[in-house]
Amino acid sequence: MRLFDILLALVALLFFAPLLLVIAAAVYVSDPGAILFAQRRIGYGGAYFRCFKFRSMAVNAEALLADLLASDPQARLEWELSHKLKEDPRVTRVGSFLRKSSLDELPQLFNVLRGEMSIVGPRPIVEAEKRRYGRYFVHYCMSRPGITGLWQISGRSDVSYQRRVAFDVAYCRSQSLSLYLRIILMTAPAVLMAKGSY
Repeated sequence: MRLFDILLALVALLFFAPLLLVIAAAVYVSDPGAILFAQRRIGYGGAYFRCFKFRSMAVNAEALLADLLASDPQARLEWELSHKLKEDPRVTRVGSFLRKSSLDELPQLFNVLRGEMSIVGPRPIVEAEKRRYGRYFVHYCMSRPGITGLWQISGRSDVSYQRRVAFDVAYCRSQSLSLYLRIILMTAPAVLMAKGSY
């Protein structure tokens, strides 16, 4: 499936090139600073890599998160359960649109070309999420993380973290070309519906 990854990533980058430039300008104008955000994620075989996204958060995002979690027990609980916040004060207005439309993830096409990600696979996780996989972490490491996957087409953040792990394990155990292509075909309607995206 590596050949499909390379071909699809190249075609997508060529197709979206004008849009990438527009988004880059919008990100910078809305909140001057870095256009891309590169976060350390866990990839194939447990190796670490820098996962690219358009920056959707304010430049002082870490300080904002620390203040919120220290002062809001409900937000702290939500963060501990899902590692996400539905009402996230760190997200800019442009960033909110990019997240809901999944356009913030377009730079991950470069991760695909570099061999660090696949078009389809488990969602790339950060170190803090590793413990949530427990004994299933070995299954996560069997595949390259994907831009899209079973979790993304099944409700995204509306799905519990436990079910997300189950989706990742199911894909890694039964990955095939037919499943890969089916997930790609189901991604477009899932993105348009924006269910669970925030």
